[in-house]
Amino acid sequence: MLKRPVWNVAGIALALVLAANAPAGSAGLGAKDEPIKLPMLEWTGQHVSTHIAGQLLQKLGYKVEYVTAGIFPQFSGLADGTISASVEVWLNNTGDIYPKALAAKQIEDIGSLDLATREGWIYPKFMEQVCPGLPDWTALNKPECVQALSTPETAPNGRFLDYPSEWGSRSATILADNNMPYTAVPSGSEGALVAELEAAEAAKTPLLMMFWGPHYALAENDVGWVRMPPCKEQTSEHCITPPDVNKVVWSGFGAKWPAAYILLKEFKVNAQEQQKMMLAIDKKGQDLDAVVKEWVDGHESIWQPWIDAAKK
Repeated sequence: MLKRPVWNVAGIALALVLAANAPAGSAGLGAKDEPIKLPMLEWTGQHVSTHIAGQLLQKLGYKVEYVTAGIFPQFSGLADGTISASVEVWLNNTGDIYPKALAAKQIEDIGSLDLATREGWIYPKFMEQVCPGLPDWTALNKPECVQALSTPETAPNGRFLDYPSEWGSRSATILADNNMPYTAVPSGSEGALVAELEAAEAAKTPLLMMFWGPHYALAENDVGWVRMPPCKEQTSEHCITPPDVNKVVWSGFGAKWPAAYILLKEFKVNAQEQQKMMLAIDKKGQDLDAVVKEWVDGHESIWQPWIDAAKK
């Protein structure tokens, strides 16, 4: 005679209660007690993107730690896992470590940030009177233009204000490729670049410099963009084009923090929104965390689908 199984009713009821009260998606969080380490690089836009990602990861249930890193050295940290993810990687200026780590599958590119970008040579718009023919690059070779941009440290060449030396110098290569009579002079920092642009605009002092967008300074200064000279070689060292901006993670990230991996794959940043936040931080002196929190609190309809996707 077959016996009916004896069910532990109390145990089943307890299990159902626990399941009902378990946080959504908790099974996919992975190592939620180990912090996800995000690098803070040298520019405010990246700080904004990183802190938006960080606050959303915290909403999902993770611990987040922000670590100071350099634009090129960060890839060594990503390769060995001491940095977990970098959410704003400009692919036109990654240095030597990135391609090697990518080829060795120590890091993983998880897709575009969808950040509409611009990069190249800019000048205050009044320069079009000083160098007739701008924005075409050939106008920069005219003697009156070179002379206007010449300084004691660069004479007889004109002065080209370049990125800080640790960011790399594609402009110096392009100037040499096209035999342009200019000397690339590295700036000290992003702040120094902006200060020179603002000073040139205020004093109507000639200036030619390397710059990028989105950036709050472009909303407050009237600039033109040079139509760039031809590329001697179709490589990142010899060309400046609007860069792609992607998200990169340590190769073990997805296995260790599964829901975070999905969230960061979904994560996007709008350039205009980023620029507004940069203006509030850099120009108005507002706190980074507070500015980002205000945006996050006011844009739930944008990021909630990313959270929902990560919880599935």
